[in-house]
Amino acid sequence: MKLSNLKPAKGSTSDRKRIGRGNATGQGRTAGKGHNGYKSRSGTKAKLHFEGGQTPLARRLPKRGMGKGKFNHLSSSKKSIQIINLSDLSRLKDKEITKDVLYSNGLISNINLPVKILANGELADSLNINVEFFSSSAKEKIEKAGGTAKAI
Repeated sequence: MKLSNLKPAKGSTSDRKRIGRGNATGQGRTAGKGHNGYKSRSGTKAKLHFEGGQTPLARRLPKRGMGKGKFNHLSSSKKSIQIINLSDLSRLKDKEITKDVLYSNGLISNINLPVKILANGELADSLNINVEFFSSSAKEKIEKAGGTAKAI
């Protein structure tokens, strides 16, 4: 076998369609491009968002909300804080409450995000709580029960 003897498999290749070679070929006159106009010329490609001259969808819709290239000044200033109520803390057995204790008991889902204690519920026993934020009424209730509320 020599390189000069190699041929492609039968049926794997076909001749190129020669367009614009007379009406008898079936591809004459307009060469399969329909009629005259922008798309019948060579090297044409309409932009993906072009809608035939009408105002494109991207310009008809209002530019608001979240997302790339849209008006979203709120997304950069938004802070994620995990919220815990006093009623949730009253179920815990520990007297010293930190973020580690809250995470191990399933009260918070992310140990890296800040935690805020709110005053919803009552405390029966004194607790020493060390988290980032407290509401003023929650701080009063914790100290009234004999515990301490320390912001870290």
